[in-house]
Amino acid sequence: MLAYHKVRSSKNLSFALCGLFLLSSLGYAGDDGLAKSLTGFNYNETTFMKSLGIRFGGWSEIGFTGNVDDPRGGKNGAVTFNDGANEFNLHQAYGFIEHELDIQGDSWDIGFRADLLYGTDARFSSATNFDTNVLDTDKRRQLVFPQAYVDIYMPIGNGVVAKIGHFYTIIGYEVVPAPDNFFFSHAYAMQYGEPFTHTGAMLSYAIDDNIVITGGVVTGWDANFKQPANFLGGVTYTTDDERTSLAASLITGDVETNGLNNDHNRTMYSIVLNHDLTDNLHYVLQHDMGIEEKTSLAHSAKWYGLNQYLLYDILHNLGAGLRMEWFRDEDGTRVNGVGDHFIGVTGGLNYTPISWLTIRPEIRYDRSVNNQTFNDGKDDDQILLSISGIFRF
Repeated sequence: MLAYHKVRSSKNLSFALCGLFLLSSLGYAGDDGLAKSLTGFNYNETTFMKSLGIRFGGWSEIGFTGNVDDPRGGKNGAVTFNDGANEFNLHQAYGFIEHELDIQGDSWDIGFRADLLYGTDARFSSATNFDTNVLDTDKRRQLVFPQAYVDIYMPIGNGVVAKIGHFYTIIGYEVVPAPDNFFFSHAYAMQYGEPFTHTGAMLSYAIDDNIVITGGVVTGWDANFKQPANFLGGVTYTTDDERTSLAASLITGDVETNGLNNDHNRTMYSIVLNHDLTDNLHYVLQHDMGIEEKTSLAHSAKWYGLNQYLLYDILHNLGAGLRMEWFRDEDGTRVNGVGDHFIGVTGGLNYTPISWLTIRPEIRYDRSVNNQTFNDGKDDDQILLSISGIFRF
């Protein structure tokens, strides 16, 4: 399976090219990155870096989203991440440093990872009381630190791995880092129904070759501290032939509400099924559901949805994909304040012509059943024509 109208302002493209140049200084991420392809040199392969066990990495993603309606407000309705209509954007200038954990031996081991993200995607990945206002000069392009954690391997039983710090969620299918998604745009469930990051401590344990369990305590959704403790956990089952996997995850706990003396509970779960129909054809089914208790300032809330993905490997470096989704914001608390059904159909390609570049064109159709959500509140549907390029360093 593969890894994964007018332009409103030329300023956005300048930002993107500038970001691409700046991120190149992080460089040398992987054997097939841009730096090695152009120079033949990879800093991570030096004797010094190997002796430290440290690896640097990074990429830059530049994208354009065309909206057939050309809305005067410049927004793509309820679609986030690539929410700007008919404009180029630097979505991600991403860098990381890590010491990978050795989980194969019989000795204790300590690793770490720290990530940095700049661009228009960063504002969706910020954490309350942590990195929401690192840069306050441009509200659309932010600088955040989505991960900063230490992990510890303990040779107990089959091996226990502890992760302590700030890290991405285990919930759902789609993720923030661009190279790990087939599509450029994101599903409604990921945008509105799931957390992005957590702060806390997690333990993972492989019961056998098929089952892995994970559980721990985190400070709620997308928050650093000053939030009540929540339970976050999950279990993953993979068949012996590795053609099918099933992952179930859950987060539950109180949420601090401004202006209230009492916290209230929020609980959501996600179930993701992956299955290889053939060696080249892959299917993913995802179901999410969340509920939040009533408070004196807001009524109770419920949201749920169903996503399906069909991905086909045409060649070793070319894939085609189809995503069909339905998201129900029953009480209007997750999307735009009004209860509605959101339907999306996305078709696209994932093409890697050279080792350090992935191109992702797509066409997306969105519809809101009960309200006029798109084209500045004039239409109940829209068509987006988008493309992004991911440059790995």
